[in-house]
This record gives sequence, C-alpha cells and structure tokens, in this order.
Amino acid sequence: MSSIFSTKVPLHGDDRAPEHRLARTLSWPHLVALGVGAIVGTGILTLIGVGADRAGPAVLLSFVVAGAICACAALCYAEMATMIPASGSAYTYSYAVLGEVFAWVVGWSLILEYSLVVSTVAVGWSGYAVGFLNGLGIAVPTALAQGPALGGIVNLPAVAIIAVVAALLMLGTRESARINTLLVVLKIATLALFVAVALPHFDAANLAPFAPHGFGSVAGEGGVKYGVMGAAAIIFFAFYGFDAISTAAEETKNPERDLAIGIIGSMVACTLIYLIVAAVAVGALPVAQFGKSAEPLALILRAIGQGSVATVVAAAAAIALPTVLLAFLYGQSRIFLVMARDGFLPQSLAKVSARGTPVRITLLTAALVAVVAGVMPLDEIASLANAGTLVAFIAVAACVLLLRRNAPDARRPFRVPLAGIVAPGAILGCAYLFTSLADKTQFSFLVWNAVGLVIYFVYGRSRARR
Repeated sequence: MSSIFSTKVPLHGDDRAPEHRLARTLSWPHLVALGVGAIVGTGILTLIGVGADRAGPAVLLSFVVAGAICACAALCYAEMATMIPASGSAYTYSYAVLGEVFAWVVGWSLILEYSLVVSTVAVGWSGYAVGFLNGLGIAVPTALAQGPALGGIVNLPAVAIIAVVAALLMLGTRESARINTLLVVLKIATLALFVAVALPHFDAANLAPFAPHGFGSVAGEGGVKYGVMGAAAIIFFAFYGFDAISTAAEETKNPERDLAIGIIGSMVACTLIYLIVAAVAVGALPVAQFGKSAEPLALILRAIGQGSVATVVAAAAAIALPTVLLAFLYGQSRIFLVMARDGFLPQSLAKVSARGTPVRITLLTAALVAVVAGVMPLDEIASLANAGTLVAFIAVAACVLLLRRNAPDARRPFRVPLAGIVAPGAILGCAYLFTSLADKTQFSFLVWNAVGLVIYFVYGRSRARR
C-alpha cells in the first residue's frame, strides 16, 4: 500500500472515459456570473445583520478585513486553477501537491463547506420568501418555516428551493449558466435599488459608537466571538464563492484564460458591491434595529417608510438568491464527483448522463443539504461552513508556495503577484479568522475531521485509485 502522503497527477477532463467526462460549455462571462452569483447572496442580504450585531457599525471594517484575506486566497486559486485545470478545486490541488491524506482532509472540509453553504443560503432564502408572502397577506405557519431550534418542525421553503435548484442543475450545465446569468443581473439591480432608496436616509449618528465590542475577537455568551475580527470570521462567508469557479475547470472551454478572469473578476466586482451596500445599510438605520433580522435590507427599507420597496427587494431576493444555491450545489456535486472517481466515495456515483451532467451525485448532494437546511439555524450553519472554507484556502495557498519552491519553472498561465507575501497573507489571515470563530464551531469542526480521518483509514485509503 502506498504512503498516505503520496501525490496524484489529476487527469484533464478530455483524458477521462466517456462515462466520466463532463461537457465543455462554459466561457469566462459564465464564470464571472457564476462567481458573482455565488458571492453576492446571503452574506450581504442576510449575514450583514449577524455581522452588525457582533461588531456594530465597525462591521464595515469586518468587510474590509474579510475581503482582503479572500483576495489573497482568490489570487492563489487563480494560479492553481490555471496550472491544474481539473475539477475538484482545493481537493484536487492538495492531492497533486500535498499528498493523499491532506487531500482527504481538504475534501472532507469542502464537503462541510459546500453542504452548509447551500443550507445557509436556503435558510436565508426562506426568510425572504416568507417575508415576501407575508407582505402579500399569505401567512406561512412557523412550524413549516423554521427548524426545531427556532420553535418549528421543518423549514419547508428551504427544502423546496434546494429541490428546484437541483432539478435545474440536472437539466444541464449550459442551461443552468444561462438562467444564473439572468438572475445575477436581477440581483445587482435589486441592490442598486436598495442603495438608491436608502442612501438619502444616511445619518452619520448611526455610526456611533463605531466599535462597541472593540476591534479584536472578544468572547461573549455561549462562546460567540464579538468585535471586528469576530464579525469578520462570519462576514468571511459573504466573500467566498470564487472557489466554486475552480470546480468548473473541466466544463470550461478555455480554462487557462477563463478561470483566472472568472475568479479575480468576480472577486473585484463583489468587493465593491459589498462595501457600498454595507455602508448605506449601517448609515440608514441603527444596527441594534436590524442586527438580528433574517431579512435586514428589507427591514431597513420598512423602517424608513419604504414598505413597497421592501416588498420588491424581498421578492427579488427570493428570486435571485438561488444563484448562490446553484453555484455551490454545482461546486459540491463536482467535488463529490472527483472524490468518487478517486475511490473515496462509491465509484458508481461518478457516472454522468448522456448530456454530460452528474445526475446521481447531484441528487445525493441535494438530499444531504436539504436535511441540514430543514432543521439547523442560520448562524450556526454559516459559522461551521466558514471553518471548512478556511482550511481549504490555507491548503491552496500552501500549494502555491510549495510549487514555487519545488517546480519554479512549471508553466503558470496566471502567476500570483508578490507570491511570497500574498500566499503567506492568505494562510495567516485564514488561521487568525479560524481562531476568531466561536469555540463551539472550532470544536465541532475538529470532531468533523476526526470522524473524517476514521472514515479515511477504515474505508477510503484501501479503496483509493492511485
């Protein structure tokens, strides 16, 4: 049996057997739309309230910190994705550079990230959808709109939207990408409407006290971390999504060019959008009034006497938030697909349909996340998803550094500028954000990976295809 540290050179999509080969249907506009669709979503539409509750108006700095760390990670992803244009994202890069056991840990963490992101967005979508229906006079029973932790039975709207998005993905990648692009345009128009209506109500007095919980990471009740960095550890969730682009490598027509454009372009666009919307939101209403809301932007609009606009925003959010679901459910199914190809999951799940779509793995992924979304509260899901993402980002940055040392002359269609600063910045920044997560989240993540390692040594290692 080979070493647990053995590496594996990934096959490109065109080199695979026909039953495992994905159809190349995406170009860089599709990838930018996929990235913007993934990044601009629950983070700004719902988690801005969670962040403001933990940092106060200084949540603006939390956005800056989280965005800077994600920018470093995005540059690292762009280099690795163009060097290794194969599906699997950080899992594939780790297998090629760090070794099998590290790949398993990263893959297991990505399962956590993507599954919980989809669940979080579905819960966030449910909050806006229920609010929109209430605005039309249609009351959704609490028992069917909340999980058990919030006094309900199951969050049925969250389960339903996951089923709809999964069905769209199974229809085909090109069709999904076209619908995603239209919904992204709607989402940006919705945020522009919010800014236009709320900006005249900006009051600098709402920015004081600016940082009521300080700038570090301060432990609060129940192990929750407050302060700018404590909020940044949650706001971080709002920025990632560009990593989902890297899972599309085998379905991209010109991956060496288009992946870098998609990853970096979507990250730059979303950072500008976030800072503008967050500044207007915090200035328009004291954070204490919207910090715990599941639909903070709509609440702000209602508070400033713009109830009809709030209904429009809630409706547009309900329509457009599924772009995040689509991007991450897409990414998760592709990571599962690659792990199944490698033998870590049953290989029968790696078969694709005649249209080049992994129907089986998409169904499995949708069923998993629907259960989570139906019963878990938003803040706990988002926090735990962040832990998995931070580990993946650290791994990708480490891959960049190791390849720069071990293979300095390798072809790099995109090179990280100042890699000796950017890659360590991503590693150290992500490590610090991990320590800023709630104690309960850190413990749950360690338990998750302990279980994962047991599965690896008992099941995965002996079945891995090397």
